Amino acid sequence: MSAATAFRRRYGASPLHLLLVLASFALALYAGLRLFEGDTVGVAVWFVGAALLHDLVLLPLYSVTDRAMQVLFARGRGDERPAPRVSVNYVRVPAFVSGVLLLVWWPLVLGRVGYYTAATALPADGFLSRWLLITAALFAASAAVLIVRTWNRSRAQRQARSATK
Repeated sequence: MSAATAFRRRYGASPLHLLLVLASFALALYAGLRLFEGDTVGVAVWFVGAALLHDLVLLPLYSVTDRAMQVLFARGRGDERPAPRVSVNYVRVPAFVSGVLLLVWWPLVLGRVGYYTAATALPADGFLSRWLLITAALFAASAAVLIVRTWNRSRAQRQARSATK
């Protein structure tokens, strides 16, 4: 057994994976130390608040939403079999990306930044409509991929059934 195979068996991934994980931790540590040079208490309060908001509000919210989507997909099939979990991802992924975009740009999307134009010389309007368009495009692309994959899967099943007859 080679050293790389032994490492992969013991670690569970390649040495490159370990190197990238360590590099990302180093980068996060560097960014955290640079962040704490300014307002240490404010940053700590923000991190604790974000963790509490996520764990006490957002996690239960998107867990319930995810469970509801799984039930909806299972009922939509009209049979007793559980729905494949991959179907829910066609809603999860665009919702997640849209949520992250809203999280990052919420002051501009909601029009809560009065000094944006003065600081950048760019107009602050239009962020809500752009975010809505991006969200619609994400869901439309996800729906298109779902339709194509469902059609391909049903075509393959039809071909397999006709080949066995």
